[in-house]
Amino acid sequence: MEKVKFTIIGAGVVGLAIAAKLSEKYEDIILLESNEKYGQETSSRNSEVIHSGIYYPENSLKAELCAIGNKLLYNFCEKYNIPHKRTGKLIIAVDNHEIAELEKLYEQGQKNNVDNMQIISENEIKALEHLANGKAAIYSKNTGIIDSHSLMKQLYHQAEQNGVVFCFNNTVNLLEKNGNYFKIGVEQEDYEFQSEIVINCAGLNSDKIAKLVGIDIEKHEYKIRYCKGSYFSYSQRLPIERLIYPIPHKDLAGLGVHITIDLGGRLRFGPDVEFIDELNYDVDISKRASFFEGAKKLLKDLDIEKMQPDCAGVRPKLAGAGVRDFIIKNEKDKNLDGLINLIGIESPGLTCCLSIADYVEKIISENLS
Repeated sequence: MEKVKFTIIGAGVVGLAIAAKLSEKYEDIILLESNEKYGQETSSRNSEVIHSGIYYPENSLKAELCAIGNKLLYNFCEKYNIPHKRTGKLIIAVDNHEIAELEKLYEQGQKNNVDNMQIISENEIKALEHLANGKAAIYSKNTGIIDSHSLMKQLYHQAEQNGVVFCFNNTVNLLEKNGNYFKIGVEQEDYEFQSEIVINCAGLNSDKIAKLVGIDIEKHEYKIRYCKGSYFSYSQRLPIERLIYPIPHKDLAGLGVHITIDLGGRLRFGPDVEFIDELNYDVDISKRASFFEGAKKLLKDLDIEKMQPDCAGVRPKLAGAGVRDFIIKNEKDKNLDGLINLIGIESPGLTCCLSIADYVEKIISENLS
């Protein structure tokens, strides 16, 4: 039976970043992807925002890796000419009641070592975005937007040039520990091989991969819920230059219907939060009224008739109460040394892709070499 050193499961932006990073140092890497191309799920269906790291609990992986990833991603974009823009973001308190929440959020950002943010007044908001409504706001200057497809293309080419073998249309249906190796089977080709190290970054299917190898995903709280987010776009060009967000929901269940711009200046609203049982990317036109109600609190002079269904994405949100952190760990405590699980990699996963890759490479160099 063929043996390889590394197998990466999942070719989203995180899997691609890990492949590019590991291939700088190691050989004999295979990447398995169930779709016909990389980045076909969560990585290509999101707001394409480079986050600064304000929201996340202090000392969490999300906070740590976002602060590092923000800098790494901007540097990477500049080095490889990836289209991006450091737009800045306003997180707005629309009334006096929300100012206390805004101040708490600002304190959280300080704890997370977020650079270039300040609380600004109503007049300062108007000076930056004259259509915005708000009594006060956090102005986060390091937030931006990126062309995620160009980012993934660059990572893919780097990994491929370094010798990573990409196997698309390959769904893993067998994963079991077999001595010092893992036996891996793929459905489409009825083929099995062995791998010394397996990196599970299968996104929406990452809990299924963990279950396949025998991990009790309920007991260890690895179960994923499909969290759908729909977007509406605006048919008229408005003079908006920055991202505009509301105060986030409790426990970061969502960031609220926020207003983003893409690199072409097109305005988008979303995403909302809808838990679903089956993958579905349809945008329900009946949601337009609720999107409009949320958006008009932040931005004046909107016309509901100019809001049109755009796209939807599904993020892999870990089940359970409170704010769940990324799971990134070598499962040696479960007698599965060599299996590195990445589960619940939702926002700010895009921002963190390069820092997550560094984190995984460190786990490998410290524990598995």
